[in-house]
Amino acid sequence: MPDAPVIHSADPASFPHSVLAERHPALIRKVRDAFPYGPEQHRALDALLKSAVEGVIEPLDGDAWWEAWGVEEYVGRSWFEVPFLWSESYFYRRLLHAVGYFGPGPWQGVDPFRPFKLAELDTPQAAEEIAALDRLDGLPVEEQLQALLHGSLWGNRADLGFRIQAGDEKSATPELVADDSESLWPLLTGGTLVVVADNAGRELIPDLLLADRLLRHDRIERAVLHLKPYPYYVSDATTADVVDAVRHLVAAEAPVGRSLWSAMSDGRLTLRAHPFSCGPLPYADMPDDLRAEFAAADLTIMKGDLNYRRLVGDRLWPPTTPFATPTAYFPGPVAALRTLKSDVIAGLDARTEPALVAAEGQGWRTSGAHALIQVRP
Repeated sequence: MPDAPVIHSADPASFPHSVLAERHPALIRKVRDAFPYGPEQHRALDALLKSAVEGVIEPLDGDAWWEAWGVEEYVGRSWFEVPFLWSESYFYRRLLHAVGYFGPGPWQGVDPFRPFKLAELDTPQAAEEIAALDRLDGLPVEEQLQALLHGSLWGNRADLGFRIQAGDEKSATPELVADDSESLWPLLTGGTLVVVADNAGRELIPDLLLADRLLRHDRIERAVLHLKPYPYYVSDATTADVVDAVRHLVAAEAPVGRSLWSAMSDGRLTLRAHPFSCGPLPYADMPDDLRAEFAAADLTIMKGDLNYRRLVGDRLWPPTTPFATPTAYFPGPVAALRTLKSDVIAGLDARTEPALVAAEGQGWRTSGAHALIQVRP
């Protein structure tokens, strides 16, 4: 596979540096205020705050996965000197360790991001989106599916981790910088669809709605939803978040709630939570069992910015690099639905990047105001 520079965060003027130096400290404070943690957790969070900004990477004893993912190689180095994808991922693992998520102890299994996720469901906007389902039913099937595909795509704008840094204001009119949706629908012909989920809350609901409509209209026989095995990147979806979303739909008396409940009960909608989903490595390094799952699917949809970074590699590709080039390793047809919140990008035509740069400088890459649908059959 062609090479490109791996993204690091050492440059103080770079977006990755701002994530480590600004967003992560803000998140530590936000998590600290969200729960009545005890002195032990407060001391650990204070230590993580100091380490993440001023210190070096420390070891994490007893986690075989992280040992395999290279923690020993980076121990003792500045967080800003190692690959951005790795350091950002390790920060979240250290945050869970600090609050006692992995126990033993009373905080074992308590999601430090749960209040933020639940707040996403309990908003007027979320209620309006559910109410809009009645209007959707009156549209032709193709228009329903197209609307839900775009709902799933733009749902990423509710990403809570992004809000911590950028706030709620959007600086530009959202628009697609690449749209391969015409190539997506022919891949859904009654087989298995894998969706690698991104965020919980308001984003997860349109993902579930899309899966439900595809099942209902026999475009797929089975949907497999890959989730995070533990809380990650603030708002990434876990099994508990799926249950919360489906219960929310049932409580709102939306028929799709019972439909999804039934699909989960009879196996038409299956949940997966592979440890590699919380890994700091690109999908090119995925283990064999996960590769086999993707290979067996008629289509895998990668949702969100983080999954895009892991799909194509967190590298500074020339923007006109064909999407098929960095995804050539993937064992089956793959699509990306992503709003842009990081520097990595591939698959743009020659006219798109100059126009974006002329209008917005390099901010178009990270503002969340642009999106893409890319497909490699």
